[in-house]
Amino acid sequence: MDFGRISIDKDLALYLFGTPGQKRFDFMWEILSEGMLGFVVLVDSARPETFREARRILDTFRGYSPTPFVIAANKQDDEDAWPAEDLKIALGLGQEVRVLPCTATKKDSVKNILLELLYVILENAPEEKSPARKN
Repeated sequence: MDFGRISIDKDLALYLFGTPGQKRFDFMWEILSEGMLGFVVLVDSARPETFREARRILDTFRGYSPTPFVIAANKQDDEDAWPAEDLKIALGLGQEVRVLPCTATKKDSVKNILLELLYVILENAPEEKSPARKN
């Protein structure tokens, strides 16, 4: 399992918990989902044989907590990568789900995924509790 912390500003930090997607690690998933505000499912968009497992992981986490999420279509620099919109169709996702192109080895690409997740979380926050709302 991986852990990271990103300071957004002096009063706001983003805590990241990463878990392997293999079934043998799924015992950790429910524990990690407690208190989460959102999640990212990283999909290898160059390996369609992994799409069914990615959908199972997505459904599992959605079952644990109805929190916002985004799908990161990884390996977009690979010539065999499926475009994000095609991956959305392959995963059977609705138009409202954000499937974003990503290359996990590029810092700016990962930053864009995390920013998009934060935007989705803020969009789904109740108005009275939204940190973006000023009175």
